[in-house]
Amino acid sequence: MHTLRRILVYLGPHRTRLTLTYLCIAAVAGLNLLLPWLVKQVIDFGLTQGDHRYIIQVALLIAAIAAVRSLFSYGQRFGMETSGQAVSYDIRNRLYDHIQRLSFSYHAHAQTGQLMSRMAEDVNAVQRFVSGALLDALSIVIMLVVIIVLLFSLQWKLALVTLAPMPLLAVFVEWLSRQMRPRWKQVQQDFAQVSTVLQENLTGVQVVRAFARESYEMEKFDAANRAYMGTRLGTIRYWGVTFPLMIFLVSLCTALAFWFGGPMVMAGEITLGTLVAINSYVIMLSGPVQRLGNIVNTAAEAAASADRIFEVLDTRPEIRDAPGAVELPIVQGRVRFQHVDFKYSDGRQPTLSDIDLDALPGQVVALVGHTGSGKSTLVNLILRFYDVTAGRVTIDGHDVRDVTLDSLRRQIGVVLQDTLLFSTTIRENIAYGRPDASEEEIIAAARAAQAHDFIMSFPKGYETEVGERGVTLSGGQRQRVAIARALLVDPRILILDDSTSSVDMETEHLIQEALKTLMAGRTSFVIAQRLTTVKNADQVLVLDHGRIAQRGTHAGLLHEPGPYRTIYDLQLRDQEEAIASLALATAPARPGRSRELARASGRMASAPGQA
Repeated sequence: MHTLRRILVYLGPHRTRLTLTYLCIAAVAGLNLLLPWLVKQVIDFGLTQGDHRYIIQVALLIAAIAAVRSLFSYGQRFGMETSGQAVSYDIRNRLYDHIQRLSFSYHAHAQTGQLMSRMAEDVNAVQRFVSGALLDALSIVIMLVVIIVLLFSLQWKLALVTLAPMPLLAVFVEWLSRQMRPRWKQVQQDFAQVSTVLQENLTGVQVVRAFARESYEMEKFDAANRAYMGTRLGTIRYWGVTFPLMIFLVSLCTALAFWFGGPMVMAGEITLGTLVAINSYVIMLSGPVQRLGNIVNTAAEAAASADRIFEVLDTRPEIRDAPGAVELPIVQGRVRFQHVDFKYSDGRQPTLSDIDLDALPGQVVALVGHTGSGKSTLVNLILRFYDVTAGRVTIDGHDVRDVTLDSLRRQIGVVLQDTLLFSTTIRENIAYGRPDASEEEIIAAARAAQAHDFIMSFPKGYETEVGERGVTLSGGQRQRVAIARALLVDPRILILDDSTSSVDMETEHLIQEALKTLMAGRTSFVIAQRLTTVKNADQVLVLDHGRIAQRGTHAGLLHEPGPYRTIYDLQLRDQEEAIASLALATAPARPGRSRELARASGRMASAPGQA
């Protein structure tokens, strides 16, 4: 009941529609209950006394009641459906908004298919409850209460006998409600697993086909689908026995009415019309009783689904605006890490330890290190995707935890390692951070990111649809559109997380040339595996197991033993030696050239890292 009461809160904004619906429900129930009484009048007065005119009048009245009831029935059904849709609309919007605000640590563990199942099937189960069971319950309550009152008013002794099986029905309904809820919860969980398998398969369709694993994936999906079908069929079988039992109890009431009522008519204790009316009211109980079973089942399903919905809604975001958080003013771009430690909630070892960094406005800070060294985590702390475990991160002296998330992230441009484009046009993807950007600004950002030429090669140009996750573009094209998207917001701080990892050497060179100009005046953090992208950085930080192992400039670090020189030896040393030798070999002949070649060979032999 606690869960169902939480659902009722969402009906609050729709009180007017709900009130009108209840009035229609009450009107329909009242008109239905009037019909057996009119039949009694026809039998006891019209037929018995042979009053043909009276019979016609009652018949016309019944026809009029039927017409009016049809109008109220339409209002009842329309009100119930629109109320259910309104509630599901509000819940789905709130759930979607809340999921967007949940912390990255939550999404790191939550399965996408599970969240999609909550957004779709679980919300639909709540909608079915509100549209049908919840509002229909009022009609049933009215019918049951009024029928019992009418039965006792017609002949209380016969009413007692006729309604004797009803307490058994009440006990059974209460027991059924307790049994169905956990079963429906398992059904929803199994459906969510089906959604998870489907989502993973569709996302990884290229990998599945590349490794010829279609049969394996089909078996995996079939297993999940079979489990869902088995659980649902088991629940339906369990629920299916309720209807025969309920019909039996109602039929037993009818049998008791004739068994004891027949002799009472023959003895003159009651009229034939009274017995017919009592029997009609007992028969009318069958409808509410059957609907009562459906209500119990639907309520159990809705409660199980609502539990799963509120499980998400009750999860508080770890990263949220602090009480009294202020708007971050337009910044110059000085970023400081002051003895920062960070550890993921499920990690035993710290990911970052004692990070101390001062990036001045306009500087380019390059982050280098092996996979898992903490580079991406470090820049995620600037965006406040996570909060530091110890120390603090400041921008122009403002602790990022003391400012609002929106004002912080609006001043930071990001190109993430995993490029994501939305299934819309190239234009809308570039303008995602600034929907009001002009055509000239969008094109300028695309040109700066070296994307304009390939965009214009498409027949529709900037109106080209990129497909889901940008699947119609190459990796390098997606990366350049993502760079243009970040540049268009004109951020004071720029984060490029391995932003040239998906482009060829020629495209990388073009992007680097553009970024030299674009980074001017911005504090830029560049994460890269290739040292060619960090050679001109103002600061180079080499991370190793979450600590700053080395810092300095490219030239300075080449003369220090350590991981940076090791990376240089692996990536660039042979290439730069070859370029130098080629340059000397192709230079015009002049006196002393042989001595220069000898000196160059000697320098290469003694270059850092030779040992």
